Amino acid sequence: MHGAFFLLLGSSLARFLIRHNNEERVPWIIALSVVLAVLYVLGPGRGLRPTPRARLPRYAWLFAVVTVWAVLVVLAPSFAWCAVPLFYTGLRTLRPRAAIVLLTLLVLLVILAQLELSGRFDPDLVLAPPAVAAIASAVFIQMERQSARQRRLIDDLIRTRRELAASERREGMLAERQRLSMEIHDTLAQGLSSQQMLLQAAERMWGADPDKARAHVRTAESIAEHNLTEARRFVHDLAPADLAAGGGLGEALHALAARESGDRLTVRVHIDDGGRRRPDLPDRVQSALLRIAQGALANVREHADATTAALTLTLLDDQVVLDVADDGHGFDPSVLPGTAAGVRGHGLPAMRARVGQLGGTLTIESVPGEGAVLSAAIPLETPP
Repeated sequence: MHGAFFLLLGSSLARFLIRHNNEERVPWIIALSVVLAVLYVLGPGRGLRPTPRARLPRYAWLFAVVTVWAVLVVLAPSFAWCAVPLFYTGLRTLRPRAAIVLLTLLVLLVILAQLELSGRFDPDLVLAPPAVAAIASAVFIQMERQSARQRRLIDDLIRTRRELAASERREGMLAERQRLSMEIHDTLAQGLSSQQMLLQAAERMWGADPDKARAHVRTAESIAEHNLTEARRFVHDLAPADLAAGGGLGEALHALAARESGDRLTVRVHIDDGGRRRPDLPDRVQSALLRIAQGALANVREHADATTAALTLTLLDDQVVLDVADDGHGFDPSVLPGTAAGVRGHGLPAMRARVGQLGGTLTIESVPGEGAVLSAAIPLETPP
């Protein structure tokens, strides 16, 4: 539509110069055409739908454009054809009632200009401009309605996606709470109950059979030591110490590599951010990737007989990828036994569960005798 406006403006000016090149009003027509073109250029860049703060300048701009155009039409009726793009400019700038008033004025000017050019009364020249204006208005209104429906549909989809993500997070939290409650019940609670019964039994027989009573106390002490180990494991699982220091996932991986490195195994870390500013990863993503790295290195240390392992963290715009590679004896992933996750959560099923809860994928590539590569990719939400 902007291109059509300048095409009509140029053709109207060319027509006038061809037919009236010796008249005194030629400089005025050229100057007003240039002013109208400059004014029109300043307008479309402000957007189709002005904000409340920008409405007053937009209205002033539209008034100036229409005024200059009306003067041109009075001086040279051939410029009336520029009214068609101005129809849409008025419709998308003004409120409906104000737009109708402006369209009526534009149509009247076009009718008068066409009658002056014709030099006689012609019903077609009176009826055609209102018909063109009506068609243009109908097309614009239909397009606006379709755009509004599309915007509502997009808003509904975005809201539904957010609600689904929130529901999945709630389900994950409930599943984690259930897992913790079961583990606490089966370990700490049972251990405390056993300690209570043993101490009560020791108190009852302390005078009659001191040796047996002391045996009960020693057993209770052993159970308490085991429960303390379990409690520390729960705390470690819920809040990784490396991340609790506040250094981020990169420093946590370096700290993990330093601990795992020794005489038999050397662990290296590489952070690949592609030169971009490192994004702030969500806590759940950092914790999951750190746990996966811990589990993968534990498997390398216990099963791969490797001398070197590498942790590579790749930060992309839409996802984060952690690769754990080793130079061990490798294995055949197609016959990998589906062992359940151990107490530490280092098993492959636990890794897949962690990645799956975040919508990611876990892949394993290995060939016997050539080491293995474990890759965990977790998508990131892109800011609007």
